[in-house]
Amino acid sequence: MKTLIINGSPRENGDTAKLLSILKQNLNGEVIEVSAFSGNISPCTDCRECRTAKGCDVRDDMRIILDNTIDNIAISSPIYDNSLPSPMIKIQNRLNFMYANKKFMNIRPELKSKKGAVILVGGGEDNPHLPMVALPVAEYILERLNAKVAKQNIILYQNTDNKPAIQDIETVQKIKEIAERLNET
Repeated sequence: MKTLIINGSPRENGDTAKLLSILKQNLNGEVIEVSAFSGNISPCTDCRECRTAKGCDVRDDMRIILDNTIDNIAISSPIYDNSLPSPMIKIQNRLNFMYANKKFMNIRPELKSKKGAVILVGGGEDNPHLPMVALPVAEYILERLNAKVAKQNIILYQNTDNKPAIQDIETVQKIKEIAERLNET
């Protein structure tokens, strides 16, 4: 079992990191974490190489995200103004090669099916309608990576202004349950 965690937080000891610590403690097998902020992931520059060559020509940490031996992918990120932080959007944009490969060469990447999870945290109101952009974008990234996200594998904790996520017993329990589901073969 191999699980990839895409960490969208710049804070090494923030709410996202603490929830990820619980997730990692409860996952079986190999766990690989890629940081959207400190990882080596270049933005898409529209070089157009993907119009004539399979995949993306840029050699960086996106290779880890696109690794076809991954069984599970979890995206965990803070919510910034109802969306994902810009380094997470950079990851989404780098998946543009899939569109170009299909449109100009009629090929699709052969990505194996995976299980996915989304863990989003933020301050502000505890309102399920607030992350109007963050959740669909996270789900879209996972969809492009051929990771299926069950509703029970989504956490939206939006109360960090009042209570750290790690202190929310229900959220911590949900993290452990997500790990159990990702551990299932």
